[in-house]
Amino acid sequence: MAHPPLRAVLETVASYKPSDGVHGTAERPRPLSANESPHDPLPGIVEAIAETAATVNRYPDPGCAELTRALARALGTTEDRIAVGAGSVALLQTLFQAVADPGAEAVYAWPSFEVYPTLATLAGVESVQVPLDGETHDLAAMADRITDRTRLVVVCNPNNPTGTVVGPEELRKFLEAVPPTCLVAVDEAYHEYVRGPAAESALPLCADHPNLVVLRTFSKAYGLAGLRTGYLVGDPRVVEGLRKASVPYAVSSVAQRAAVAALGLEERLLRRVDTTVTERARVRDALRDGGWEVPDSQANFLWLRLDEDAAAFGAWCAGQGIAVRAFPGVGVRVSIGSAEDDDRFLAAADAWRSRERTPRTGREARA
Repeated sequence: MAHPPLRAVLETVASYKPSDGVHGTAERPRPLSANESPHDPLPGIVEAIAETAATVNRYPDPGCAELTRALARALGTTEDRIAVGAGSVALLQTLFQAVADPGAEAVYAWPSFEVYPTLATLAGVESVQVPLDGETHDLAAMADRITDRTRLVVVCNPNNPTGTVVGPEELRKFLEAVPPTCLVAVDEAYHEYVRGPAAESALPLCADHPNLVVLRTFSKAYGLAGLRTGYLVGDPRVVEGLRKASVPYAVSSVAQRAAVAALGLEERLLRRVDTTVTERARVRDALRDGGWEVPDSQANFLWLRLDEDAAAFGAWCAGQGIAVRAFPGVGVRVSIGSAEDDDRFLAAADAWRSRERTPRTGREARA
């Protein structure tokens, strides 16, 4: 029987799947797998959504003009330097497609955001994955892997799933080493959770580096994960090209209006981020006290390098009614949620370490 003429590469691409039990089940687990905000939307955002819902029979503004103006004011930049998309991942997809000349390569760290390989493959771009060094980007090694075929370098900062950051001076030196013909995308989806000397964004570097773009999202700190809205800041020529390549009407009118409302409530929303940062430190310290090795995360999640025990620990947590994100053979990412949910996870982690096992290798499992 003949098959539809789909690209053969689709046979090699893994589908993105949420953690087991998160969706489509009657009894949902504690949601610590998707790096969402644990806080309910603020009333002003809910009201904006309700008001806009009455207009969903009409197409949204394809240029996201009101949201673009609001972002330009908030960021102290001009509207021609901003592109809005259906979450930062949609803008990343457009980036990969926009650089996909025959033979093009994209360089990024690994492990990093798990969708990067899929976006590259579907765009026909060859992935060049550079191993992390101590759970952190090895920018020197990444620079060494850039060739005349490299069209895009992605730096996830803070890195998903490890939560580690590269500081502004490291990033500045890296940008000096990247040829101007290569686009650098700094994925700052978790920037609002960064504290300390590394808290400086890459945004100020855009002025001196026309080949730099910075991506942000409303899904995390602003609590709009269900509405899929993100944005990119960069050189006007790059932004113009990405706007041309983007799917029209991709950002719904409800999402646009909610994002504008969220910007107006930014101070209150960022106070909620402060509570997540405090909770992050509490959970990290409790895990370390229990004997776990946990890198310093600057995102709204923590990383446990478990190697061959990652899948088993993920399944163990699921059995305790807690959804975490397991990367088989590598590690487990745990989102910071409510104090109650986090306590449930900590109890499960303690039980995992203390339980008696009959291991395949005759030794205790690695933590």
